[in-house]
Amino acid sequence: QVQLVESGGGLVQAGGSLRLSCAASGSFFSIDRMGWYRQAPGKQRELVASITSGGNTNYADSVKGRFTISRDNAKNTVYLQMNNLKPEDTAIYYCNAHVRVVTTILYGYWGQGTQVTVSS
Repeated sequence: QVQLVESGGGLVQAGGSLRLSCAASGSFFSIDRMGWYRQAPGKQRELVASITSGGNTNYADSVKGRFTISRDNAKNTVYLQMNNLKPEDTAIYYCNAHVRVVTTILYGYWGQGTQVTVSS
């Protein structure tokens, strides 16, 4: 069983910063790609940023230059540093991880979500 536990969401004013964390726990071989998605009310879930085990990153155009994704492989943790937040960043943010439970089997897991609210 693999669990992803997120933390760091909250309420912040426009222009402020937040840092999200997501730690994976349980029994598994390794973690490949990790990422952050978000879902605003009435909208589909969208990719915000992702990072491979080797450190290659990918960002949604809407967050480039403001958000930074990073990971600590030793701690099985991924972070999302969010700067210059805008009201349109308001959403529930979900952590996602592609976990190798054994060397040849890869499963996708989701965290429970953490609310980020940006006031204008």
